[in-house]
This record gives sequence, structure tokens and C-alpha cells, in this order.
Amino acid sequence: MFRIGPYTIDSQVILAPMAGVTDRPFRQLCRRLGAGMVVSEMVTSDTRLWNSRKSINRLNHTGEPEPRSVQIAGGDPEMMAQAARMNVERGAQIIDINMGCPAKKVCNKAAGSALLQDEPLVRSILHAVVGAVDVPVTLKIRTGWNTSNRNGLNVAKIAEDAGISALAVHGRTRACSYKGEVEYDTIRDIKQAVSLPVFANGDIRTPEQARKVLDYTGADAVMIGRAAQGRPWVLREIDHFLRFGRRLEAPGLAEIKGILLEHVQGLHQFYGDYMGVRIARKHVGWYLQAEQGGSCFRQAFNQLETADDQFAAIDDFFAQWAQSGTAA
Repeated sequence: MFRIGPYTIDSQVILAPMAGVTDRPFRQLCRRLGAGMVVSEMVTSDTRLWNSRKSINRLNHTGEPEPRSVQIAGGDPEMMAQAARMNVERGAQIIDINMGCPAKKVCNKAAGSALLQDEPLVRSILHAVVGAVDVPVTLKIRTGWNTSNRNGLNVAKIAEDAGISALAVHGRTRACSYKGEVEYDTIRDIKQAVSLPVFANGDIRTPEQARKVLDYTGADAVMIGRAAQGRPWVLREIDHFLRFGRRLEAPGLAEIKGILLEHVQGLHQFYGDYMGVRIARKHVGWYLQAEQGGSCFRQAFNQLETADDQFAAIDDFFAQWAQSGTAA
């Protein structure tokens, strides 16, 4: 249990913001399945672009449980401050600043983890955003720009000085992207250097690993990203293990089907028939990629054009899975 401003977070498991993944239907599902907090997909600080379909969807937080955390990205302090203010007006209760995304299209715009190259600009952005809103501001970073420039510790101290309320650290540099060993040593050093809550992020996929990372780094929580794609119940498994020290029973076939159908239905309702069908394809692929026959099923599923056809295909897949013990 830890606090972010006025909010008490009663689980040590947080869902990482992931562009194209952590939309409102997925966030709501993950909260139900054990995440103590979820963070929205990254929203550009250029509010002139907020009328696009993508931004309109990302800015929609209707019906979400508190606290509603919205991530913004950009490299101009005043634009970031204005984006923070406008998101708070739209219902954001926590503003999260992205200085961790390694994607070239983000870094090429001097945003995301590219900002780690410029500590004075980092300081200006953090002070501008914290000063612009009366809600907690959190920050997500990497350990540095590259292996020769690991300045995550400096940035963490800048963040604390600026009034940042919590810090998530992905234990790799921007140059490492998602490859190589995670620097849990750096996360530990950052946690020891600052007094604000720190979340350890990077390749945490099992309950046992989460426990080891928390024990080693002293972090207040783990932030789970890719491990939850297609396996959102991993969040409650980690939460249960951290609370009680024992494994939670894995979900059965019927529950997996129920979670998948709930997720797909939520996507259709949120995005509408045309986009819902298309966005559901990647999520269903993640759920079934490890199952026997999952690859063939995914190829056929990706050709379906209606919600009814998708639901019927999922029913057939699970019926064959239940009948044979393995998916056909």
C-alpha cells in the first residue's frame, strides 16, 4: 500500500501505459483483475491534434474507477502544462509524464525518452506541469539515453525536487529499447536516493519474479506491461502472491473464455463495429498465441469482418479446446 497525493493504492501491481494496448476497455478489465492502478495510453501534448479519432478515444475515461491517471507526452513545457490542465478539466485525477517511450517516432519529436538527453529541459517540463495542475503528477523514465549516458538517478532527483508524486522506472536505456538485461541495480539506486514512491518496470512476468524485484530494489510496486497482453489475469496472480506468498490457482478454460469475451465485447462497444472488429484481432491473437492451434485460428480470425462472426469463432475455438483438451 502506498499513496499518490490523496489516493491510497492498495495493490503493489500497476498496469503500464502502452500505446495501442491500454485503451479504456483493457484498463477497466485490468482493474477488475487486480491492478491497483492503471495508466492511460500516451496522449500528445499538442492539443490541436485532440480532434483526431485516436485522441478522442484516448481521452475518454467515462466510467473508469478512481484514480484516473492520464499520460501525456511532449517536449515543450508550456504545451505540456496546457495539456495537463485540459486533461484535468476532462476528469484526469493524476497526470503522468512520458519520458520513457523509446519509439523513434516519439523520440524524433524530442519527446519520450529523448528528453533524458536534456536535463534542464526535463526540469522545466516537470516544474511547468506540476505548477499547472492541482492533482498529483507522476513520471515514467528509463535509466538513461544509452549505456554511456545513464542519468536516471539525476533525473529522479530532479523529479523529486520538482514535486513529482511517484516515479516509474523502466530498467533499460532508450538505446536498449526492450532488449537486454533489466538494470534492477539502477532501480534500487534510484529508490534509495529519493523518498517518493518508485515503481519497478521491465520484464516482470511472474509472481515470483515480482517478489524478487521488489525485495531487491525496495520499490513500492511493480509496473506490468507486455506480460498482461493476452494474460490480464497475471495482475491478480502477482497481487495475490505479493499479499500471501503463495500462487493463486490459474484460471480455468471457462474463465479464460469469459475474460476474452468480456474484453472483445468491450472493444466492440467502445470503438464501434468497424474499428472494434479490427482492434479485437490483435488482442485475441495475444490471448491464444501460446495455445495449440492458436496460430491457425488467428489467421482465420483476422479475416472476419463482423462482431457476430468473431464471437462465433471464439465459441468454436473454446468448444474444440474443451472437447480435445487442446485447441484445434
